[in-house]
Amino acid sequence: MLYSKFDLLKVQTEFNLTIQETIHFLDKVPSVAPDSLLQETLKDNIPLALAQGNEKARSEWIINPVLTSIRRLADAQISVFSGREFNIDPQRELVGYVDFLMARSPRLLVLESPIIMMVEAKPENLNAGLGQCAAEMVAAQIFNQRASQRINDFKGSGDSDNFDDSNKKRLIQHHLSHRFMAVLRMENYGSF
Repeated sequence: MLYSKFDLLKVQTEFNLTIQETIHFLDKVPSVAPDSLLQETLKDNIPLALAQGNEKARSEWIINPVLTSIRRLADAQISVFSGREFNIDPQRELVGYVDFLMARSPRLLVLESPIIMMVEAKPENLNAGLGQCAAEMVAAQIFNQRASQRINDFKGSGDSDNFDDSNKKRLIQHHLSHRFMAVLRMENYGSF
């Protein structure tokens, strides 16, 4: 199954997640002003993206310049991937192409952990993308855990990919703004 085929109920059931809905979830984080290159790029690109009105146009004209700007701010010490195949666990149907992911590594050819996922919101039905987002987050967490185990020579039960209550994994759905934007995050996701 592709990530986009997951709905929130399937992710909750398959991975034994608890969903909590809250409005505010982040501490106050200081804003970072966009650099002049991003400002100029978006000034030109946003009208193009809006006129075309599709996911591909938004991705190319708006999202990619923002992610490139983030990479610039990080002095190229992170990598950004778009439309990457991310087959983490075929038995659990965690396979397919993801919208975007970032890795805390400057490497551009090899994906290294830790990673975070970004799923483009579906403007026609924001809730439709929540399952995809949650499934990709589960896959990212599995990827990060596997890498951590390799690095630290972790000795455990060998069943580290189970998402049970003892791991205290909780999927949280956050509703933000009057436009009903939804953001998902997983507690104990790990630092990025």
